[in-house]
Amino acid sequence: MQISQKKIIYPIGVAFDEYLKQYGRQANITTLYDDLCRFNGSIVYEDPKGKETLWVTVMYQHEDAKRLRKQLLVIYTQLRIGEESSTDHLMVDRIDFGEFGNSKPFRIRITNMFNDNADYFYVKQADASRILGLELEHILSPHRMNYLYKDNTLIEEHIPGVPGDVFIKDYLPDISLNHVRISKEFIKFNERCWIRLLGDMRPVNYVVDITPDFEEIQYRVRPIDFDQQCYEGERDIYRAYRWEENLPIQDLVFKYLNHETIVQYQDEERTQLARRALSEKRRLTRLMLAVQDCEISPKHKVDQVREWLSQRYNYYPEMFKNCDTMGKVLAVRLRHIIENHR
Repeated sequence: MQISQKKIIYPIGVAFDEYLKQYGRQANITTLYDDLCRFNGSIVYEDPKGKETLWVTVMYQHEDAKRLRKQLLVIYTQLRIGEESSTDHLMVDRIDFGEFGNSKPFRIRITNMFNDNADYFYVKQADASRILGLELEHILSPHRMNYLYKDNTLIEEHIPGVPGDVFIKDYLPDISLNHVRISKEFIKFNERCWIRLLGDMRPVNYVVDITPDFEEIQYRVRPIDFDQQCYEGERDIYRAYRWEENLPIQDLVFKYLNHETIVQYQDEERTQLARRALSEKRRLTRLMLAVQDCEISPKHKVDQVREWLSQRYNYYPEMFKNCDTMGKVLAVRLRHIIENHR
């Protein structure tokens, strides 16, 4: 299974823009992404073990660097604190650029000069599909998302965790790993993505948050890439377990969980998602209205998704009949899940 074509970046529609403004997602960051793209040099970034990565550390002319660093510190305090505050103890000590994926992100490293503690955030190209993914993660998942948007610029906080590919390679072979718990979490993660149509959950696009508990260790899988929210037409792109790179975890699932247990965990996640949706009913309804006419996917892909969803819910064939946008398809799908699992 592959995603063969580069994703189209869609502008934020008027209604969606008003929604984001209403819920405090807008900030004064006009042209920031374009300004960051004007670097005049770069070197390959190596991780702490000296291994080359897909990131490059970029450099700017002195005056440009001075202006950008000041602006980035202001954005960081807005993202973390919600208002501008003193930045005298903070510094931007590195700006990395990722020439991969659709968003072509910049990774900003902020260091506290009092204690050398470092934090990160990302500057990406704003895209209607990507921002919809962030909002749905905020409303329907167990997590809260912290991001800001303006014009063509999107600011995202760093989501901590072990990258999925590193977890599969370095953690999964550990015999002390609680295989049942990670299997359970992967089932629930797959179900969340499947219900809300978040695709392309290969290991490089999610992290595993590992938290010690009083007796055992808890695992939580979190997406970190929302490019493929309601975008692709092929059904299996929205199923995390269908990606070949996730087969080692999928093998664990079938080894440690029987069919009845898998169904139980799927039902649990659907019920929990429905409860989250009901607790945020007003906001979710407002979001669905804001994106119902927003273009976030090509029409032929909308037709594809509508077709296989209609076949899946063949006992109610008219359910998706009038859904001519991906936003309308998603709204009907979520309403059906909520009504049947509240």
